[in-house]
Amino acid sequence: MEFEGVVHKILPMQQGTSARGEWQKQDVVFELPTERGRKICVTFFNRPSDVEMLHEGSTYIVSTNVESREFNGRWFTDVRGWRVQPATNSAQSAGAGADPTSVGSAEAAARVDAPWGDEPVGSGERSEKSTPVPEVDDLPF
Repeated sequence: MEFEGVVHKILPMQQGTSARGEWQKQDVVFELPTERGRKICVTFFNRPSDVEMLHEGSTYIVSTNVESREFNGRWFTDVRGWRVQPATNSAQSAGAGADPTSVGSAEAAARVDAPWGDEPVGSGERSEKSTPVPEVDDLPF
């Protein structure tokens, strides 16, 4: 699951030792800007470098795994973060080239509006894509 959120609060790091060795986890609360007041607490397990780059009030795109498990008849949900990116860089790269009409030329806009890849009238070029394909009438009547 991936979402865009504003860092609301960075909680203190917790550390410990298990049979597998030392571990550390840190919870970060993100507020979703699209849904008023909705917050998600994401746990970063053994990823201190990801949490160090976060700043309260900044917007990030967070990639998470969401998993629920049962223990003694009760269900617990865990949201684990595995990647964090600043939202400004990803929004600019996603917007680049996403809308061909943003180029600003009328020819680019005409190409987008042309059905089935036909070239706009007056373009001066013809491609094999714009050659009409004859219809095959295979109906028995």
